[in-house]
Amino acid sequence: MKMILFFYIAAIIGASILLHQEPKLEESIQRGAEIYADFCVTCHMGNGEGVPYTFPPLAKSDYLMNNREASIKGIKYGQQGELTVNGIVYNNIMDQLGLEDEEIADVMNYILNSWGNSSDQMVTLEEVQAVTK
Repeated sequence: MKMILFFYIAAIIGASILLHQEPKLEESIQRGAEIYADFCVTCHMGNGEGVPYTFPPLAKSDYLMNNREASIKGIKYGQQGELTVNGIVYNNIMDQLGLEDEEIADVMNYILNSWGNSSDQMVTLEEVQAVTK
């Protein structure tokens, strides 16, 4: 009986956390869409498909989905050198955008949940702050 009660309480707490996070994620995605339109759309395009062999796609991007920390680091500090996305090698420079850590979390949440991408785990301010050069 105690075990059933434990699982019942754990399920309620888990559902409560999930329901509490979902509105936060939606708000972050909305803010991220504005940041994307201001800073990212020029290279990665409005549909997230980038420019072949020049600017990598964010849409359905294996790199983005499999290299979360490196993706945050690239936005936070800029990046250069070879990068393989969906089997295509890119070798270009992405300048540091000058975004605040919260803005980076928001734009990451937007791109991780747009154009065929889907992430169950919200990028948080603390996660971005933990990423260093």
